[in-house]
Amino acid sequence: MVEFFRNAHPVVQALLAGCFTWSLTALGSAVVFLSKDLNRKILDGSLGFAAGVMLSASFWSLVLPAVKLSCDRGNMAWIPATLGFLVGGTFMRLVDKMVPHLHLYLPIEKAEGIKTSWHKSTLLFLAMSLHNIPEGLVIGVSFGAAAQGLPGATLAAAIALAIGIGIQDIPEGMALSVPLHRKGVSRFKSFWYGQLSGFVEPIAAVAGAMAVSFSKPILPYAMGFAAGAMIFVVIEELIPESQYGGHGDTATMGTMIGFAMMMALEVLFC
Repeated sequence: MVEFFRNAHPVVQALLAGCFTWSLTALGSAVVFLSKDLNRKILDGSLGFAAGVMLSASFWSLVLPAVKLSCDRGNMAWIPATLGFLVGGTFMRLVDKMVPHLHLYLPIEKAEGIKTSWHKSTLLFLAMSLHNIPEGLVIGVSFGAAAQGLPGATLAAAIALAIGIGIQDIPEGMALSVPLHRKGVSRFKSFWYGQLSGFVEPIAAVAGAMAVSFSKPILPYAMGFAAGAMIFVVIEELIPESQYGGHGDTATMGTMIGFAMMMALEVLFC
């Protein structure tokens, strides 16, 4: 199995890695079968942890390799990673403005995007799904970059990234399924929504891998784009949600631990 994965096309590797992270989202969502409630302090710390992982992955796996790659190409080296980063954030801002969704713990009156009469559970599901799109893109771009044989963009680093994102997907699954059940949604339906929010990850991973596997010149732009999209989600959603429940210190330490864990994985697998 290991040899098959190592020798597979980067698009296939990205698909398998995306399915792995999706499965861990489902694992976190399955907590709803064990408990109807989740300690808010634990949840805030978990959301902070997820933010730390995503921030760390954005820098070590995307921004830094993109900058190094651009520098190797000479003139105007600052443009590809910077432009890609800003376009990625702008893209997520447009999606955030258009797609109806609702952040955790906010009343339905605070729903964002195009106004709709959709049920609160659907809006919460869409918010988490939007959150997972950049994670899938990051995975796909990382495996596509590894296939190009670039310094710092190795298969081991891409695997480490997938592991890190998968670990932080566990609390993300809990963060959707448990609150839904607490609001009266059945356990199975809460689990279904929770795991389904991770379905976008393998799709986005394949898209990201395909984009960079067949066009090496766009690689630093794509890496910057994925980083910008993910950092937008961290700033727009994860950090505010982790601080909203009154356990700011716990959430902040969770962010520090998540960042350090992802950084350690990068070093371990380099």
